[in-house]
Amino acid sequence: MGFFDKMKDGLKKTRENISGQINAMLNSFTKIDESLFDELEELLILGDVGAATSAEICGELRSRIKQRGVTDPAEIREMLREIVAEMLRGGEELTLSTRPSVVLVIGVNGTGKTTTAGKLAARLSRQGKKVILGAADTFRAAAIEQLEVWAQRAGVPMIRHAEGSDPAAVVFDTIDAAKSRGMDVVICDTAGRLHNKKNLMDELSKISRVIDRELPGCDKEVLLVLDATTGQNAVSQAREFQSAAGITGIVLTKLDGTARGGVVLAIRRELGLPVKLVGVGEQLDDLQPFDADEFAAALFEKENS
Repeated sequence: MGFFDKMKDGLKKTRENISGQINAMLNSFTKIDESLFDELEELLILGDVGAATSAEICGELRSRIKQRGVTDPAEIREMLREIVAEMLRGGEELTLSTRPSVVLVIGVNGTGKTTTAGKLAARLSRQGKKVILGAADTFRAAAIEQLEVWAQRAGVPMIRHAEGSDPAAVVFDTIDAAKSRGMDVVICDTAGRLHNKKNLMDELSKISRVIDRELPGCDKEVLLVLDATTGQNAVSQAREFQSAAGITGIVLTKLDGTARGGVVLAIRRELGLPVKLVGVGEQLDDLQPFDADEFAAALFEKENS
C-alpha cells in the first residue's frame, strides 16, 4: 500500500469529521456569502484546526474566490485542498546527510515516542542506512525494554545502561559506538517529562553539549512525538516542548485512530514546526514521511472514490 492509500485510510475519521461536514455544508449553499464563511470557519475549528489557523484559511479562501471570480460553492472544496497543501508544504524532509547524523526523539509518555524511535530505525535501515539506537529514556525501565524489542525487530544494534543512569552518558556511548562501527544514523529515545520543565531542559541541553562535543557540525534532528488523538492538547504540549528544546520537526502518531487530524494545520501554522513523519497504524512500516500534497488530497478525497 502506497503512502497516499495509507494516508487516505489513516485520515478516514478526520475526513469524515472535517471534509464530510464541509461537503454537506457546501451542498446546502447555492451562493457564496458571509454565512458560508462563518459556517466553514466553525467547522474547521471543530475539526481541531485551531481558531487562528481556521481564520487564516477562510481569509485566504476569500481572497482567492474574489481573485478568480468564483461563484459556485462546489468549487470551494478544491480550493481548500490547495490552501491546506500550501500551508503545510516545506521542511518535511529529515536532514541526515552527515555520517553519523543524530536523531533525538522526545515526547511525553504514551504518545508512541519509543515506538517511533524503533520504527524510524527500521525505516532508515530498510533504506540502506546503518542505524544504531540509544536507550536514553533511562527514567522508565519499560522504555529500555520496549526499545530493545524494536531494535531486534528492526535488526539494528542498541546501546543501553541501567534504569536511572545519566541519559547523556547513554548518548555519549551510542555516539562512540556509532563512530567505531561506521554507523550512518544515531537515534536516541530520550525521556519526556513535562511536569518538570527545568529538569527536561537541563537534560536536553546536557545531551546537546555531548553531541556538539563528540560530533561537531553533525546534522541533528530533534523530533517531538505528539499523539494526534489529543487534538488541541497536542498543540499546547508542542508549545511547552518548543520552549525547552530546539525542536526541528513533529512526528504525529495515531492519526488512524482519531478524527482530530486537523491538528496538523494548527501545529504548522501556530508553531511554525513542520510535520516530518506520521504514524498511521501499528505495523513496522506504518511510520510514513509526511507529504503535504498527499495529506491535503487524502483529507479532501471523496469517500465514494
